[in-house]
Amino acid sequence: MRIEDEIQSTKFEDNYHKVIINVAYTQSWLSNYSRPHFEKYNLTTQQFNILRILRGQYPKPATVNLLKERMIDKMSDASRIVDRLVQKGLVSRCTNSKDRRAVDIQISQQGLDILAKMDVEFKSKDLLKDHLTEEEAAQLSDLLDKLRG
Repeated sequence: MRIEDEIQSTKFEDNYHKVIINVAYTQSWLSNYSRPHFEKYNLTTQQFNILRILRGQYPKPATVNLLKERMIDKMSDASRIVDRLVQKGLVSRCTNSKDRRAVDIQISQQGLDILAKMDVEFKSKDLLKDHLTEEEAAQLSDLLDKLRG
């Protein structure tokens, strides 16, 4: 559906303004679509993001700074999110053997198991394939990369 119909407005300064509104609206639409999949496992989007980063690092641990660098939402408080994941038993925290001031964070088997279940239940492709071809998805991704410079 066109952004004009979604927000019931056609008053854009220009196409640059329209694309900003459209990208923001689409981000919110994607977030609302995926939220129930995360809530089923008592996770937030940011917690899911950290678990995915840690799975990518596995079996090597990560530091909070590495998580901050790689998170999608740069404004998130990674330390606080890790604390919640530790409480849930999805990650563990231990002192870095080389730098005792640093803390290593590693995904637990329970965290890996939850991500494996989520991978089966929720695929981005299932949402997008009815609206975009594989080529269109690649083109959109390239345009978003270009937008960010």
